[in-house]
Amino acid sequence: MSAGSASQDPELLRRLLRAKDRMDAASHEAWPVRRLAQVSGVSEAHFARSFKQAFGVPPHRYLLTRRIERATALLRDTELSITEIAFHTGWESLGTFGRTFRDITGESPSAIRARARAMAQELNRVPACIVSAAHRPDLTIAVSEKRRRVADGTNEPQHKEVR
Repeated sequence: MSAGSASQDPELLRRLLRAKDRMDAASHEAWPVRRLAQVSGVSEAHFARSFKQAFGVPPHRYLLTRRIERATALLRDTELSITEIAFHTGWESLGTFGRTFRDITGESPSAIRARARAMAQELNRVPACIVSAAHRPDLTIAVSEKRRRVADGTNEPQHKEVR
């Protein structure tokens, strides 16, 4: 949780965590703000504002992160086709999945799969939790903002440093 969450009501935080846990458990499902607000028992506007304050990202961006993490794991660990992975992780369109995946990770799903297979032997000595944390998508800005920056020619590749 973010530093701003410390000032929120503990009961509200429990309600927000309930919605977050539901998204984690079923990230392949549609989670519009209305549904999340119902799970939390608060209004839509209050939910959206409070979720961002508590977790540092809007609910939709959080859900995208979960979906991309799951898709990356499936690309790395299974032989499922990219199309199967897209639909299995909640995307309704292969094109949207591919575009969003590339916008967030900087690489196409097939490039991620190829790199993961090439690195598989090297990573066998590293604990899985460390590998997962290093490959977590960085959604510090909205995908639409990232696309705008690319269109404007102001986007510089953002690479996380692994220490």
